[in-house]
Amino acid sequence: MLEDLKDQVLEANLMLVREGLVRLTWGNVSGVDRESGLFVIKPSGVAYDKLRAEHMVVVSLADGAVVEGDLNPSSDTPTHRVLYQEFPDIGGITHTHSVYATMLSQAGVALPCQGTTHADHFYGTVPVVRELTPEEVAEDYETNTGRAIVECFREQGLKPLEMPAAFQKHHAPFAWGKNALDSVKNAVALEVCSQMALGTWQLNPDANEIPRHILEKHYLRKHGPNAYYGQKKA
Repeated sequence: MLEDLKDQVLEANLMLVREGLVRLTWGNVSGVDRESGLFVIKPSGVAYDKLRAEHMVVVSLADGAVVEGDLNPSSDTPTHRVLYQEFPDIGGITHTHSVYATMLSQAGVALPCQGTTHADHFYGTVPVVRELTPEEVAEDYETNTGRAIVECFREQGLKPLEMPAAFQKHHAPFAWGKNALDSVKNAVALEVCSQMALGTWQLNPDANEIPRHILEKHYLRKHGPNAYYGQKKA
């Protein structure tokens, strides 16, 4: 079942290791098949060097039940499920505890766009999602994590594919994209931009955000309706 998607999700999870975004088992990637209403996610607590495509777990988007797989899905599965349900344009989700992005998450500091590297990937300031209440943690921690991210995006009027990441306060970053591999690329960009920002603030604590016209140029030349970055698809 969904063998091609399992292969893609496996490759995306292994990419986390190659890009230095995970230590131990601190991360997971999933990918969704909208037509079947199913998504594929990494199993919980399995070392990356042991992962195989057959270990990937298939989960129902409708009710969160495991449809196929002998292993328990990631403990973050309910968060992924909420994001897929509420952000219908996304096709993949990445959660890591990468060092620099997690620093900002723990500090509760948003990531303003200070330069063109950031502008190429994120259309403005990457937001911080509020901390969960004691009641939300006790009731359903992982599901409410997803709900808090959705709430943040609705309150700020953010579009998930224009802002494909967020910092969960006291926790760590989540990123997403058009598919599983795209979500990992956005997680890589988030980590690098977080590192750049921390260095920028060390050099100049009063550094300003990028002027809006430069942000618009860099983001839209890559993602806008008249984008011209890269090569045309055959």
